[in-house]
Amino acid sequence: MKFSLEIGPKTDLDTLPSLKDVYVTMLPGGDYKETSDQAAKLVKKGYNPIPHFPARSIENDLQLKDFVNRCKNEGVKQALVIGGSRDPIGKFDSSIQLLETGYFEKMKVGIAGHPEGSPDISDSKLEEAMKDKKPYADYIVTQWLLDPQLIVDFISKQTVPVHVGITGPLKITSLIKFANIVGAKNSINFLKSNFSKALDLLKPKDPNDLIEKVKSHTDFFHIYTFGGLKETNKWLMENKYV
Repeated sequence: MKFSLEIGPKTDLDTLPSLKDVYVTMLPGGDYKETSDQAAKLVKKGYNPIPHFPARSIENDLQLKDFVNRCKNEGVKQALVIGGSRDPIGKFDSSIQLLETGYFEKMKVGIAGHPEGSPDISDSKLEEAMKDKKPYADYIVTQWLLDPQLIVDFISKQTVPVHVGITGPLKITSLIKFANIVGAKNSINFLKSNFSKALDLLKPKDPNDLIEKVKSHTDFFHIYTFGGLKETNKWLMENKYV
């Protein structure tokens, strides 16, 4: 199995585990130069950085081209091209618009997958967007979710590798909080139906519970740490994943 994880532009790189693939976010309101600078630092430390390119947070072609060139010039070989959860600040409102520019040529490209749907787009439009994006994609990274059957069903429909989004070890109460933020309704229902005892809500949920149920369908797992990088590092080492 292969693991990747996600960090922010200002994460202390000395706290990272020895994973090769490290994604760098560009959250709404963020500066793309900070994301590219963090990616450059990761290259120098021997990691394979994968910066996020969120369409709705990029103003225009000029800014997109500068963002991509900054990354390529620093040795970045891979990109995650996504829509991003915000209103557009410029001309782009979907990831397909970025992909069609051709700026990501010669880079390995990941796109977002939403087995549970997305609060930002209807299911029908999501399915149509996925069909449009696939010709440009080398792989798919899913949103984080907890229902293994949804993941297996999603993987069965894809023609490129799927990197399954998981969380690091978090308490159930924290998982419910983040599920509400990202609109992961099915995961909320899954949590509530499978962890009804009060004590269970206080115990960290082990990501291995999910991994065991889907690892026969994928070799790739992408960790959303939600700020719990220390706990994620400990979990990775305890399970000898790094």
